[in-house]
Amino acid sequence: MPVYYDQMNRRVELPSIPKRIISIVPSQTELLFDLGLNDEIVGITKFCIHPADKFKIKTKVGGTKTVDIELVKKLNPDLIIGNKEENERSQVEELMRLFPVWMSDIAHLDGALDMIWKVGEITGKANEANALETKITQQFNNLTIQQSQLRVAYFIWRKPYIVAGKGTFIDAMLQKCGLTNIFDINRYPEVTNGMLIQAKADVILLSSEPYPFKEKHINEFKAFLPDAIIKLVDGELFSWYGSRLLHATDYFSKLVKDIQSV
Repeated sequence: MPVYYDQMNRRVELPSIPKRIISIVPSQTELLFDLGLNDEIVGITKFCIHPADKFKIKTKVGGTKTVDIELVKKLNPDLIIGNKEENERSQVEELMRLFPVWMSDIAHLDGALDMIWKVGEITGKANEANALETKITQQFNNLTIQQSQLRVAYFIWRKPYIVAGKGTFIDAMLQKCGLTNIFDINRYPEVTNGMLIQAKADVILLSSEPYPFKEKHINEFKAFLPDAIIKLVDGELFSWYGSRLLHATDYFSKLVKDIQSV
């Protein structure tokens, strides 16, 4: 029986190439479709919105942290693909007792590329995954953004304010943009107005997800950070670590030029 290892170094055994796959992580769902696994995907989450035409027709098994275990049982997958950070541990552990589960654990670009390759391998799409990995690698190798002195805070939530800190994939992408994260705190710390004022951020980035920051929120930050450059950003291009990375480098280049022109 073929044996694979996921990014948590867990052994995953599959008797054959999976024909019934459930993905419970949006960025990895999009990757699976882009690898050509349209027919094999039998379940996705309500947040797996790309590609839009597939989202409309595929069975939804709940949210990334609220998986409907009973529905998953009915779909009877021969492989479930999840992520250590995005999915609820207790739910994942329950699913592991029932079905083969392959888990990703990603904090930087190399981890994302490794995930793409390994997902391609376990699903019988190694050639497609290799081509995708090569293209993404080339695009990031050609990214010529210079390290700047700009200090940034990247917001993912409001009430309370939560930012992306060190050890996150978002922080790794900020580094690719030549930006310095002002919060040298691991993971996703909650921050206060006072902490933000004291940190003296040059740039405030308000993500489109998971909290949907809008234009109306810019003035909220301007009130206590009048000198900061405040931008709305596409959260998918900073936090989705699958095939959406194909669109990241052009976006990063334009974003940094816009910031530097202010």
